[in-house]
Amino acid sequence: MATGKSCSRWFAPLVALLMVVSLSGCFDKEGDQRKAFIDFLQNTAMRSGERLPALTTDQKKQFGPFVSDYAILYGYSQQVNQAMDSGLRPVVDSVNAIRTPRDYVTQYEPLRQMNGSLGVLAQQLQNAKQQADAAHGALKQADDLKPVFDRVYSKVVTVPAQALQPLIPAAQTFTQQLVQVGEFVARQDTRVSFVANGIQFPTSQQASQYNALIGPLAAQHQAFTQAWTAAVNAMR
Repeated sequence: MATGKSCSRWFAPLVALLMVVSLSGCFDKEGDQRKAFIDFLQNTAMRSGERLPALTTDQKKQFGPFVSDYAILYGYSQQVNQAMDSGLRPVVDSVNAIRTPRDYVTQYEPLRQMNGSLGVLAQQLQNAKQQADAAHGALKQADDLKPVFDRVYSKVVTVPAQALQPLIPAAQTFTQQLVQVGEFVARQDTRVSFVANGIQFPTSQQASQYNALIGPLAAQHQAFTQAWTAAVNAMR
């Protein structure tokens, strides 16, 4: 009996000691992971002119649970990059391809398709922003990480989202007008002639209709270009 009491007396402190050492190791590991993540945010994610990189396998191990924090930033950034590359940059390329009145005819069908997809794109980006905001708001971060993460979140999510708000409507308005011009010229068929990078109509009525259609293009082009430049700058 005495031996049993002795074992019991020494076993309990040993268990407590092991628990303290184990917990202490966990806390130190979490602190190292957080510091590594903060350093990454400050020296990589905040670097201007570069897109957010995907994490390497080693970085995922190094950051531990903070990989999910980064996923909020990276996920939204990927959707914005895709929107710019696949949804809006083709609009810029198609617009830049219009150099003469004849080009309205060759570009209006691609522009019609782009215009139709812009509304869907706007909704997708709005949903992505709402999801990112919800995930960001639910984070419980330490005092040293939170201000750093919030700065990166503003750069990667908030500022680009604000810049995209006027860009898509400007693109919709501009492309719709270009489509109308292209359709009008195409309907004239052989009744219109292209001379010296210009266009000639057989009647003054047709010429007046054409001039009325192209009248808003200069201001719409300027609005689109300014919004595009602002969005590009916001993502640097």
